[in-house]
Amino acid sequence: MKAIPLEELYTKLAPVAGAAADTLLPPGPQREVGHFNVFNVADLMLANRNRPPMTFDRRAFYKISLIRGRSRVEYADQVVDVEQRALWFVTHRVPYRWLPQDAAQAGYFCIFTDEFLLPTKAGVVLDELPVFQPGGCPVLAVTDDEYAVAEAIFEKMAREISSNYAYKYDLLRAYLVELIHFGQKLQPGPAVAPTHSASARVAALFAELLERQFPLENPQQQLRLRTANDYAAQLAVHVNHLNRVLKETTGHTTTALIGSRVAQEAKILLKQTNWTVSEIANSLGFADVAHFCNFFKRQAGLTPGDFRE
Repeated sequence: MKAIPLEELYTKLAPVAGAAADTLLPPGPQREVGHFNVFNVADLMLANRNRPPMTFDRRAFYKISLIRGRSRVEYADQVVDVEQRALWFVTHRVPYRWLPQDAAQAGYFCIFTDEFLLPTKAGVVLDELPVFQPGGCPVLAVTDDEYAVAEAIFEKMAREISSNYAYKYDLLRAYLVELIHFGQKLQPGPAVAPTHSASARVAALFAELLERQFPLENPQQQLRLRTANDYAAQLAVHVNHLNRVLKETTGHTTTALIGSRVAQEAKILLKQTNWTVSEIANSLGFADVAHFCNFFKRQAGLTPGDFRE
C-alpha cells in the first residue's frame, strides 16, 4: 500500500469547503516548513454522508483525532470499537481507517507532517513517543473532562488557523505540542522519559531499522534484514549484545521483536491485499510456504488461510 498523499485528501475535502482542492493546500512558503490543518468531524460527516466508506490505507501524514460517537477504528492488524469518546493518534507508517457506526459523530482532527514541528524548540521526536509507535494501537478512551480539555485545544487550533496573525503557525505548533503531550500523559507507561544511555540508543536504532523495512508495497519487494544476526551486523554489534540490550529495554528478545513485527505485516497483507500466501511468504523472507504457515500459526493461532477468511 502506497501512502495516500495530501493532495488526494484535499481532493476529497474540496466539496466540503466549497473550494478547489489546490486552494485548500497552503502557499509555497508554508509547504516548505511542513503542513498543518484542522477539521471539524461533524461538518465532514454532513458533507460526506453519501460517500463510500474510508479506505484502509497509509496516509503520508500524521493525524490526531478527537471523536465522539459510536465508531470502529481499524489500525494495522487491530480493531477497536469506540462506544463514546476517544483520542486517536495515527502515524504515516501504519495503514488505518475509521468507520462511523452512526450519524451522530462529533469532534475534530488535525493532520500534519513531520517537517511542521521541525522549527519548534520543544524537542518532540514523534516516532519515539509511545502514542506514535506502530506496534501499539493508540486509541485512547477519554472521560468527559478529558474530552473537554482536548476539545478546547482543537478549538484554539480551529480559530487560529483562520486568523491573520503573522506568527499563527508558531502558535499552532505550540497547540499541537500541547495536544501531543496531553495524549502522551493519558498513555499508560512510565511517568519519566527514558534516559538516553548507550543501550537505549542501540534499542532505538534497532527499532528504526526494523520499522524502516515496512510496509511491503508489492510482491516483488523483500525484507532486507530478517534475522537477529542481520540486525546485529547492520548495527555493528555482537548479536548477544543486541539481544541483551533489547531484553533489558523492551523485555523481549531480538527474534521475538522481529517475529512480532513480521506477523503484524503478514496480517495486514492477508487482510488488505490479494497477494497469494506464497507471495506473502516470499516477501517476508520465508524459505517456503510451509515454514511461513507454521510461523504464522504460532504467532496468530490460525493458519494464514483461516485468518484471511
